Amino acid sequence: AYPTTRSGGLADIMSAVKSNLSKEQERMLCSMFDRAKLSLLFKASVHGYSGSSFHQKCDNQGPTITVAYNNSALVYGGYVSKDFAQTGQDVYDEKAFLFSLDCRSEDFILRQVPVTNGQPAFNDGAYSPNFGSLIFLYNNSNNVFSNPGNYFNFDPAEIHGNDLVLTECEVYRVEGCGEYLTKPLRNIDWSPGKRNELMEAIKSWKPVITSVSKARVLLVGPVGSGKSSFFNSVSSVFRGHVTSQANTGSAGTSVTTQFRTYSILSDSSRNPLPIILCDTMGLESDSNAGVDIVDLTRILKGHVQDRYQFNPAVPMEEDGCKSARLNDRIHCVVYVVDSCKVKFLPDKTLEKLAALRRKVSRLGVAQLVLLTKVDEACPIVEDDLKKIYQSHYIERTMKQVAARLGVSMSAVIPVKNYSRELELEHDTDILLLSAVIQILRAVDSYFDDVDQDAEEGSLRV
Repeated sequence: AYPTTRSGGLADIMSAVKSNLSKEQERMLCSMFDRAKLSLLFKASVHGYSGSSFHQKCDNQGPTITVAYNNSALVYGGYVSKDFAQTGQDVYDEKAFLFSLDCRSEDFILRQVPVTNGQPAFNDGAYSPNFGSLIFLYNNSNNVFSNPGNYFNFDPAEIHGNDLVLTECEVYRVEGCGEYLTKPLRNIDWSPGKRNELMEAIKSWKPVITSVSKARVLLVGPVGSGKSSFFNSVSSVFRGHVTSQANTGSAGTSVTTQFRTYSILSDSSRNPLPIILCDTMGLESDSNAGVDIVDLTRILKGHVQDRYQFNPAVPMEEDGCKSARLNDRIHCVVYVVDSCKVKFLPDKTLEKLAALRRKVSRLGVAQLVLLTKVDEACPIVEDDLKKIYQSHYIERTMKQVAARLGVSMSAVIPVKNYSRELELEHDTDILLLSAVIQILRAVDSYFDDVDQDAEEGSLRV
């Protein structure tokens, strides 16, 4: 497993590290595999041009691809399907290869060199990546040792252009998105009539407690995770066209600066649905940025009015509070997480989430996780959203986010928000509506646990 929490803030570092690969270069490298996704593990300019730094980040990570850059506009390296583990042994790997991506012209040229028959693919020593014919980070420097014919045979001019000085060296884990589960993780009805059936079920839902008129759901998550986009997407389904009422964006700091409560209007009658989605500032790793845990606690208890202006540096003033009744309280908290960034959630963000989860658990409020941007995370899902619960990659990501947030797998709901589309898509609607149904079921469970005093209007805080 990727050592995110026991390596001195590795997640904080990796969240800020960017790949040197362009989108086209990444696409071409991925074409050498069966629908793979590359996950950055090591970057020499950040972690160090040394074998020890390489092994600290890359040991026991499964299939990896080492990617080297030079001033000759060649991107080259090697792939192995077996672990680096510092065994000191020569490792045989029939799936291993060297590669070169020639970027010197508009049309990139991709070359592959298989391992020589009967030869090992790499030496698994305690030093830098050693493919026999190519040794990267040679002598703990930004140089490459080249010796064609040992393990691999190649033309140096085609592989590295005889330029053995590294401008950068990266290592990626190769994650097999092309794998399908033998049995779907969950069963989803994608039939044409299911969309209307789900919409009607949401419209007709009623709280079991008569003093409550609507379910109040709080969306919480890091900046850019898709909280506001989720509201916009659900609203779009019921309005019959893509809309963007709530501000969205991908800025480094939160686009949402106020506490907002959003009602969803049905398509024809324009009557509000029995659910209110509450949006907040994004969580940020900096203790003086993003939404504050104290503010979130008051939101949970129903003490914050719509359009309250957040100020992370200043505690909430008394005039921002109001009397709390069960009808004003949050009935379900939904943690929204970008599926592309699960592995790189900063430790401080996780600490904030853990503190909030403890507060929510003490109040007995229902909790779920929305896993967004699944189409960007997995090529299989991007091609066909119906395959979402057949993807090994999505299953692994669900397990990772469940473990990191301390929830069960059953509480994790993958969705795709509307972000670049101009028209509604049936399969996207099905996932969004199914997520709302699960939220309402969680609210029902919460109401089942509410005592009779709360039903009569009082609230224990």
